[in-house]
Formats: sequence, C-alpha cells, structure tokens
Amino acid sequence: MSAPRPETAGTPAGTTDALLRRARELDAADPLASYRGHFIGTDTELSYLDGNSLGRPLKRTVTDISGFIQDSWGGRLIRGWDEEWLELPQAIGDQLGRAVLGAAPGQTVIADSTTVVLYKLIRAALAAVTDPVRTEIVLDTDNFPTDRYLVEGIAREEGLTLRWIDADPSSGVTVEQVRAATGPATAVVVLSQVAYRSGFLADLPGITAAVHDAGGLVVWDLCHSAGSVEIALDTADVDFAAGCTYKYLNGGPGSPAFAYVNARHLAGLQQPIWGWMGRKDAFEMGPGYEAAAGIRGFLSGTPAIFGMLAMRGTLDLIEEVGMAAVREKSCLLTAFAVELHDAWLAPAGVELSTPRNPELRGSHITVDHPAFREMTAALWEQDVIPDFRAPQGIRIGLSPLGTSFTELYRGVAAIRERLEEGRSGQDQDRPFRQD
Repeated sequence: MSAPRPETAGTPAGTTDALLRRARELDAADPLASYRGHFIGTDTELSYLDGNSLGRPLKRTVTDISGFIQDSWGGRLIRGWDEEWLELPQAIGDQLGRAVLGAAPGQTVIADSTTVVLYKLIRAALAAVTDPVRTEIVLDTDNFPTDRYLVEGIAREEGLTLRWIDADPSSGVTVEQVRAATGPATAVVVLSQVAYRSGFLADLPGITAAVHDAGGLVVWDLCHSAGSVEIALDTADVDFAAGCTYKYLNGGPGSPAFAYVNARHLAGLQQPIWGWMGRKDAFEMGPGYEAAAGIRGFLSGTPAIFGMLAMRGTLDLIEEVGMAAVREKSCLLTAFAVELHDAWLAPAGVELSTPRNPELRGSHITVDHPAFREMTAALWEQDVIPDFRAPQGIRIGLSPLGTSFTELYRGVAAIRERLEEGRSGQDQDRPFRQD
C-alpha cells in the first residue's frame, strides 16, 4: 500500500479534523476499497466493528442462496447429492486451503461446528501418540472457552494431565512459554493463533517447531486468523488445525467449521465420531465401520450444504486479491484504530490491551474501560457495533475486505463521545454507572 502506516504517519496533534482527513486519505489510497461494495449494508452510516465475531454477508450470497433453492435443491432435488453436494465439503475445503490456509489439496474439509471439529482433532492427535509416558495436554489459561472446556473434558475421559501456560490476557502465548511447558511427557498442545481477547498473533511456525522439538503434536485453533492473516500450514508442518467460517470468511451464523489434517498423518488416523458419511462406501449401509481414506474420514454426519454456500463468495474474493493484500489492509486498519485510541480514548482512561506492533496482532484490537459494559448496548442502539468482552473490554474487529477507515473513524468517535458524556454527567453530579 502506498499510504504510510498510521502509527508512523505523524498525525498533527491527533485533532478531530486531522484524524478524519487521515481516514479519508487511507480510504483513497486503499487498493481494496472497491471490495467493500460487495457487502450488504456498507452503503449506510452503520459502523460495524464486529467482523471478528460475525462477518457481513456478500451481496452475491443472496443470488447464490436463491439460485441454490430454485435450481439445485428445487430443480435437482435428491439428485443433487450425486451431482455435486457430496463433494462440496472437500471441494470447498480445498479452496479454503488454497486461498487462506496455505494447504495443499486433500487436507481440509468443511464439517460440523468448531467445537465438534476440535474434539475430533484432539482425540485423533492423542490416538496418534503411542509413547505411554506422554500423558500431558498443554493449553493456555486465556484460550477461548470451548478449547479449554474440551481439553478439560478429554483429559478427564482419558486420565491425562493438563499443563497450563499462564497467558497474559493483554498479549498471548510465546515460543519461550511453549518450550518451558513441553517436554518428554507432552502429548498434544492446543493453542489459538490469534488470542480472542487481545488479538495477539502467536508465532505459529515457531511454536509448531517447539512442540515438535519436544516430541508432541499441535492442534491450532484458527478461528480469529483464517481470512485475516497469512497462514502457511504446510510450510510450518502444522499437525492439525480447526476454525470457524462465519467471521472473516462470511459464511453466516452457524456456518460449519473446517478441519485440517496434515497429509503425513492421514494414513491410518482415526477420528472418534464414527458416522455414516465418514465411512468407506457410505451408501453401502453395511455392518461395521471402515473409515474413508484421506480427509473424508473426518466427516461424520450429513454435511450442512446450505451452511457452506455463503463462504464460497469470500473465498473467491480472497483468491482474487490474495491474502498478502488482505493482511496489509488489516495491519493498516488496526494501526489506525490504535492511533484513534491514543488520540481520543487514552486521555479518557481507556487502556489498550493489544500489542502495538501490527505484526504481533490479528485483525482486532481490545480496549478496556469500566464504562464499556453499559456503553456497548447504547452504541448498538446508534448503529455502532463493536463487541464487548468481560470484564470491561470492547473489541474493535476489522474485516479487511468490508471495513473502511472512515467507518472505523466514525465508530471510535462514537465511543469517545459516550465517554465524554459520561465524564460530563459525573461533573454535574449525575450518576454514571461504571461496572
């Protein structure tokens, strides 16, 4: 991108006029600016800062879904399974691998929810560890709740020991921490590439190498990184990875997750949820279970075809522009968000809980203030939509293809205005709840 990164741009005095001018300059210089028009709702004044929780729908999705109902489902009926639908979990998985994950064909499949996929992968990874002294699962204290709950439950089922990495909520897990926590007893390590609270971007290649050096296997959660940062699973020799598709991939509420299994693990590997769709010759309906070869063996029940359709539009866009351009826009957006924080929010007592180095964060930043719990609902009412995370954090999630710098400016300006109203109310002895 031709524009300098906002944190080094030297905005004069952080004034409102200067920051608005800066936002417009960044939009004018943005080579991805035109892609914003592909998304529904971007022609309004709404400031959507929650793309890291649920992405906007693409305009083409209306046509895609309508056409599927009319022509594919309505026209072909059950013939659709033989003609296309049975292959979609792997076909879309391969496109996802190619466009976003840095994964060669045959290693990625669309299936289930993130929770179910993670369960399958963790159990499969544990089953692949044959050394009886390897009885520990390593995870961190600030990982997403699903990841922690799953690992705790699996450890209880299998009689394994949990080794916790004490993660700093304002940053994340480092290579040094992983090296200190792993050793001869390590079986599997479960971590997120982007921390869901702080946005900290973990060193995926370095941590993967550290786990392998200790003789363990690693399962990566890519929910907050897939579609926002460059990922190279094959190059890093990652063992397993999972992620959702409704954030930066715009698959829609509850769209199915993806599973990645490194090709070197696929032969002979078994996942724990045996269902008819993961069986060799599923339509034989015969006795006994023999897993299908390759990544198809990680399917269980009937694929959620409807839920897979929307993400294809975003994958097409990402293949068109490339993940490098998406990542560059993400860095610019989060850097401008930090600049707005420094100019407007920090003087009001707001704390930045995200690394300042753009290379150490994903596509969201977190800011903390005691007033934010109550404020978030009020912001939503005025069409400014960030995401609240207890105890007192607002996450500003920035989807590179669909978010403009001016939209970000408007959103943070609204947060500033709410803070100013609260301080004014306190000055006049009117109660301003801060919980």
